[in-house]
Amino acid sequence: LTAQSSEQKALQAKRAKLQKEIRQINQQLSQQQAERGNVLEQMEALDRKINVRQEFIRITNRESNLLNRQINANISKIDKLRKDLALLKEDYAKLIVSSYRNRSDRSNVMFLLSSKTFFQAFKRLQYLKQISNYRQQQGKALESKTKVLTTLNRNLVEQRKAKDLLLTQYRTVKNQLSKEVSMQQALLKTIRANESRYAQAIAEKTKEAQQIDREIERLIKSAITTVNKRKGNKAATGAFALTPEEKSLSVNFTENKGKLIWPVERGRKSQGFGVYADKIYPGIKHRNNGVTITTNKGAKARAVFNGEVIDVKTTRTGQKAVFVRHGSFISTYYNLDNAYVQKGAKVSTKEALGQIHTNKRTGLTRLKFYLYRNTKKLNPEEWILNL
Repeated sequence: LTAQSSEQKALQAKRAKLQKEIRQINQQLSQQQAERGNVLEQMEALDRKINVRQEFIRITNRESNLLNRQINANISKIDKLRKDLALLKEDYAKLIVSSYRNRSDRSNVMFLLSSKTFFQAFKRLQYLKQISNYRQQQGKALESKTKVLTTLNRNLVEQRKAKDLLLTQYRTVKNQLSKEVSMQQALLKTIRANESRYAQAIAEKTKEAQQIDREIERLIKSAITTVNKRKGNKAATGAFALTPEEKSLSVNFTENKGKLIWPVERGRKSQGFGVYADKIYPGIKHRNNGVTITTNKGAKARAVFNGEVIDVKTTRTGQKAVFVRHGSFISTYYNLDNAYVQKGAKVSTKEALGQIHTNKRTGLTRLKFYLYRNTKKLNPEEWILNL
């Protein structure tokens, strides 16, 4: 029962998180629909929303099955308790009738006085006490089982209400999912009707992403060279020459793998690390060397761990990138309108680094977050908690 209760709480927490994510996507879709030429962004958001809805339905089904098991277990307990209670009442009734027939104090006294020996009288006295105690125990047992039965009945009512609510939510989400799939198909039809135009948009988007990735890598290599030259160490190419303090920081960073905070206070992962198929043209493959996080307008990027700002660069596309070094690790925060920190500044976990850029055409606020160990790309999803 404790395990079931913990599982139910975990499922409820997951459902709440998914509902929050759906609200965020709805807000972004509203912004996109207010603009023209954002069909690709709408398609991406709709695809994510459909996935979240499907996950929500899966979690709801699991919670519903768990409630069914709890309800069935309670029904079995109630049935058994009722049978036990019936037997207990019958036994207690016989005891009360017997006590009533022998209720006279004179009967008990005569029962004792008619004893042939003192030992027999003592045993008869013990017998009378045992009857009295047994009657009290039976009364308490009857009261206790009645209370348990009342509690189980109350729990059963609450569980059935919870199940009815889950079924209502399930039907609502199922209907919404059906509408969103229809909307996605309509959008897809619009895109394919203007295939050349959108194919070009995808190509430009891919080219821009590749340029950003190359520039990030170039800036990291440059930063490593600069830091090593400053230390008078020219031999360590492609890797930072570490002081004992920096080695300790690297170890601490490694020990926090999978536990690092998000680089934004609130948001959702809109694109993960690695190669992925295009949503509209699955034959086209894209690569993301970091993760893309969609957040609210005006949101700030924040340091995922203690470190030192080794560079603040303005990229060719006009946005800023902040590079924070954590020993031999570098976390990069790209697509900022402005930076709150300067090169050489020491930063702590959660410290604001700059405001994230909002695309005027799409209305989307997105942070591109990269993680490297020297020049080696790392998957941030393996390092950031629940990313």
